[in-house]
Amino acid sequence: MSDRDPALEPFDALIGTWELEATHPAFDGVMRGEMTFEWLAGGKFLVQRSHNDEEIAPDTISVIGPPEEGEGLVQEYFDSRGVRRTYGVSLDDGVLRFWRHHPGFEQRFEARIAPDAFDGLWQLAQEPGVWKDDLAISLRRRS
Repeated sequence: MSDRDPALEPFDALIGTWELEATHPAFDGVMRGEMTFEWLAGGKFLVQRSHNDEEIAPDTISVIGPPEEGEGLVQEYFDSRGVRRTYGVSLDDGVLRFWRHHPGFEQRFEARIAPDAFDGLWQLAQEPGVWKDDLAISLRRRS
């Protein structure tokens, strides 16, 4: 794994299984589930999976790594609804960020990573520059 993209090194902090709790404006109460992070064989891509106990929330799989062309990192996201999206991603100085620029449906996420727990917030802009809180998540390390 010595030739892994250096931008992926900080993602070692995420490896493992996490208990997931989330709230969303379209759902009353707290959704529960699990999220895992593991290196794909060879260590050049990070695989993220989530399973949610509530049917309203989709199960997901994502792959994080360098883009086919260009600089930085991307997350290729797929979910059980059939949704596929590409996000920019970074983990610098302990802050995990995802972002997606798409007219009428821009998204961004930010969380400060801690060894055993972290909270993050997805925001959505359906109008340029008008950000609204969307999905709030809390992750607690299980293993």
